[in-house]
Amino acid sequence: MEVPDDRRYTRDHEWTRPDEGRLRIGITDYAQDALGDVVFVKLPEVGQTVEAGGPCSEVESTKSVSDVYSPVAGTIVAVNQALDDAPQAVNDDPYGEGWICGVEPADPAAYEALLDAAAYKGLISE
Repeated sequence: MEVPDDRRYTRDHEWTRPDEGRLRIGITDYAQDALGDVVFVKLPEVGQTVEAGGPCSEVESTKSVSDVYSPVAGTIVAVNQALDDAPQAVNDDPYGEGWICGVEPADPAAYEALLDAAAYKGLISE
């Protein structure tokens, strides 16, 4: 499983990384593999507020429907509209073109409290 070092992770298998003053969010390679083929992504609304650990999106696969939880509290400031036409990008490139949304964090320091790559690798190897 790919676990890039340039971002932080949650125990629920979301990733986040800084992107022009906001945080970009998606699901990990581990999560997309467990879900199977993604067929639909319910994107959040720009301007929506989210709580840390609260749902911000939904991913539907051939196996199940799963919530995507926001790693930090804040306001949705961007969504990946390309997923409307190509939800499989979540499977094909979960750390790149498969990103889901961007959040303006309420507390920028909350990012540092998330799991680093080494801690996340430990979590998924259990």
